[in-house]
Amino acid sequence: MFNIFEHGIVPFHEILNEKEKTQLLTQYKVQPFQMPQIKSGDPAVKVIGAKPGDILKITRASTTAGEHITYRYVVE
Repeated sequence: MFNIFEHGIVPFHEILNEKEKTQLLTQYKVQPFQMPQIKSGDPAVKVIGAKPGDILKITRASTTAGEHITYRYVVE
């Protein structure tokens, strides 16, 4: 089976734990539904085992910034 995270273009995905999730939502003063969303059927979401309601931290390599971090709310 092919591991999509071995491909150079696919960024690193990780699921935030409850403490990290609460800190993130408090820091940005948002509710989860106000965040950018990602479908539970996305191949990367399936591989890491995320479920609807989880928040993902996605880390991409950037030529100008070194690395770029973004967050996504997993929806059905």
